[in-house]
Amino acid sequence: MDIVSENRSFGGRQQVFRHPSNTCGCEMTFGAYLPPQAEDRPVPVLWYLSGLTCTHENAMTKGGLQEHAARHGLAVIFPDTSPRGEGVADDDAYDLGQGAGFYVNATRDPWKPHFRMYDYILSELRALVLDHLPVTDRHGITGHSMGGHGAMTLALRNADLFDSLSAFAPIANPTQSDWGRKQLSAYLGDDETAWHAHDSTILLEEHGWKDELLIDQGASDQFLDLLRPEALAATMARRRQPGILRLQPGYDHSYFFVNSFAGDHVAWHAARLT
Repeated sequence: MDIVSENRSFGGRQQVFRHPSNTCGCEMTFGAYLPPQAEDRPVPVLWYLSGLTCTHENAMTKGGLQEHAARHGLAVIFPDTSPRGEGVADDDAYDLGQGAGFYVNATRDPWKPHFRMYDYILSELRALVLDHLPVTDRHGITGHSMGGHGAMTLALRNADLFDSLSAFAPIANPTQSDWGRKQLSAYLGDDETAWHAHDSTILLEEHGWKDELLIDQGASDQFLDLLRPEALAATMARRRQPGILRLQPGYDHSYFFVNSFAGDHVAWHAARLT
């Protein structure tokens, strides 16, 4: 890994790394916040997956997680949302291609050679973080919008690898939403049964989650109809899944929303990781 930048933040270090990715077949960049406690001992890890159009940098600079992570002694990893660079397929639309990896392993061309964000996060980047950073093998995961979808699907399918789970305004039912059907058909093909492994509402119905969930959703979110939190809430009630889904009055889909509740989510994960 090559270090791109390092800044002091709340007594810890906000770093950015670049590395060649065998999984995605290109260079990938990610951010890593190491709290002051990491100077003395390995610390647990909170993964934060970002949404459509974002890079590793958006949540790193706008999410406000560092102050809370420093207080609770958590490292925070900010992966990119897709492969990038020359030779990586792209689309003119903001919601497909670079910046819109949807945390799946694409099986269709032209996406198949590079768009393998599911394996990248779950295996390659996880191994890099464990090998090179002062962290323990205890992991929580959260994310916003497309990243909330990614966090929930990765954790629900791999409960042995994650100890805590939350989300900010996740795309909760992508198989029934225009934010999902377009991308899943492009990346995975027209067989909708193949999409089910990337729909957190379906996965929660099938597998449940081993602990409580925390979901925050802005009640004034301009994309509420695309996110479909009501589908996830109905499944939580039907399955009697322990957890909290909060509709926050007046909040939209922006990083102001994420920043407002970042402290709650970091504390939620810290209680389960430390």
